[in-house]
Amino acid sequence: MIITLTANPSLDRTVTLGSALVPGGVHRIETDQVQPGGKGINVAFGVARAGLDTLAVFQSAPDDPLLALLDESGLPCRTSPINGRVRTNITLLGDGVTTKVNEPGQELSAKEVADLERTLIDAVGPGDTLMLSGSLAPGLPDWEYARLVRMLRDKGAWVGVDTSDAPLVALAQEFGGGDGAGSGDGSPGAAPDFIKPNAEELGQLTGRDGIKLEEDAGRGDVSDVREAALALNAQGIGEVLVTLGGAGAILATNEGVWFAPPVNVPVISTVGAGDSATAGYLIAKARGLSGPERLAYATAYGSVAVSLPGTTIPRPEQVHPDVDAVRELKGQEDV
Repeated sequence: MIITLTANPSLDRTVTLGSALVPGGVHRIETDQVQPGGKGINVAFGVARAGLDTLAVFQSAPDDPLLALLDESGLPCRTSPINGRVRTNITLLGDGVTTKVNEPGQELSAKEVADLERTLIDAVGPGDTLMLSGSLAPGLPDWEYARLVRMLRDKGAWVGVDTSDAPLVALAQEFGGGDGAGSGDGSPGAAPDFIKPNAEELGQLTGRDGIKLEEDAGRGDVSDVREAALALNAQGIGEVLVTLGGAGAILATNEGVWFAPPVNVPVISTVGAGDSATAGYLIAKARGLSGPERLAYATAYGSVAVSLPGTTIPRPEQVHPDVDAVRELKGQEDV
């Protein structure tokens, strides 16, 4: 089973404007849509729509509107209780530009943190795939993902992580063990089996300039991205999927490094594109596909997602992976 944790779930409200967003201006709304949100929930939607067993784990009050939306969708969920409400994230779409305004989320008490951990761990069995996705709700420590990676590994699970900023940096500090600036308890290394950074997050993980990585990739030079991904492999992360937006994507594993070029599609909303790429990758992995095929699936899912409104995760009939477009990067001469 593919299980996702959304440690900071949301209601995603997408507002489409009739013109470009102008600070201080008056705007008219063309469409207004509210959907279930949170990176792990998005990934679970993609997996479920592909017909694979999945479970979305997150925290929520029993009467939260998010649960009503998810009940309508039929997505299998397991929640831990909290007293407050989930956050609302607002996406403003105007003249092809996406602007996001995100709430921080409800602060969790120590008991609510413990309940969330227990709910996740109790759902996991040997051989399950776990995807820890998104930001951490207030009340969860920055090193929570490092702690969960260790706990889930002890349960015999394969673990992936997709996060950013302080939680990502804290996780990286404990790839080699819990003696860094995080939990500091001398625990074994917390390198996950899989990680999915974008260029900025790859920079956070490896101490490189994420802006330069993205700019170079946009010009067709992915050599530094390749080296940074290989550096993560060397730290014990077996599979590194780097999404580069309009510049394509790279997958680095112990078997090789591959590059998938961008797919030309009309861009309607970029929200959920990275989560869709993650879903595509996990779907391909669950089906036993090769590295190049997994990368092709991830790229195809992410590309279709940007052509859909709001936080809309693709269905399998919308996705057409092109494995022939994927090429192996064996060295500097290939990039």
